[in-house]
Amino acid sequence: MDDDTIRPEPANSLLNLTGASSSGVTPLEQEVLDEYERLLRNMNQLSSTLSTLSSGPVTLEIAEGLRLLERKVASVYTLMKASVYSIVLQQGQIDGEGESENGTDTGSRGDEV
Repeated sequence: MDDDTIRPEPANSLLNLTGASSSGVTPLEQEVLDEYERLLRNMNQLSSTLSTLSSGPVTLEIAEGLRLLERKVASVYTLMKASVYSIVLQQGQIDGEGESENGTDTGSRGDEV
């Protein structure tokens, strides 16, 4: 199935900055990039809405809603950082295992009993 038929906005895709055919990105990686792009659109829309709200009078209800939104955004940010950190750690462990299998791991000694 052609990737352009899956994504309705291929001209706006983050990947199309370099060209989809020459990038070597897997379908899963493309899905992640598309989700980041969707997140960016949502955050821009949120920013626009918050800008509109901040230009008017602030009521107690709006302030409470913004506090709740701030806590949720902070939680999402923390979870996202943790997941990226976890992926980086896993990739490092996979790379480390590959090096030790090739005999290039300098941390282990062969003369131990």
